[in-house]
Amino acid sequence: MGLKIEYIDGQTPLNDEEKNGLRIPSITTRKELDEFEQLNIEKAIQWTFGKKIKTEQLFSEKFIKDLHKRMYGDVWKWAGTFRNSEKNIGIKSYLIAIELKQLLDDAIFWKENNTYNSEELAIRFKHRLVSIHCFANGNGRHSRLMADLIMEKLYSSKFFSWGSTNLVKETETRSNYIQAVRKADNNDIEPLIAFAKS
Repeated sequence: MGLKIEYIDGQTPLNDEEKNGLRIPSITTRKELDEFEQLNIEKAIQWTFGKKIKTEQLFSEKFIKDLHKRMYGDVWKWAGTFRNSEKNIGIKSYLIAIELKQLLDDAIFWKENNTYNSEELAIRFKHRLVSIHCFANGNGRHSRLMADLIMEKLYSSKFFSWGSTNLVKETETRSNYIQAVRKADNNDIEPLIAFAKS
């Protein structure tokens, strides 16, 4: 039967090869997939509890990949591996490592030089990370968790509330989030910061 997914606005379709990377063959619907991914994500969040993470560790390719693998490795074989396919959003796959390195270097500079306040740094990082679209799936959730970890690990602040709802389902809150991301695409970061805090 196989995995059949209906995509909503802002989600990146998986190709057949990526779908074949499913570790749990009994998953056949979007609802089941979302549930298994959420369980895996919760384990990843627990993995971060109590960890002291320095700026250079957090802003490293290794941490970006390790976190994605922790978030999705129970569900997808390719978790933590940069995508090698082209998507409806994101940069060309062969540019991912280069663009990510630039972002990580920029983020270290922003932190060391207090270029932005904590919230703006976290959200600018989240936005650029999701724009690169490093992975075949889970980029939005991964980039939001990275923003949360920036706040917690580097600034001893609480996680963002992100509209206080599940942004995977098609809701008005998700629509507001996608609109805020699109405004950030046009260099208007304030709506995305406001949404993250809502």
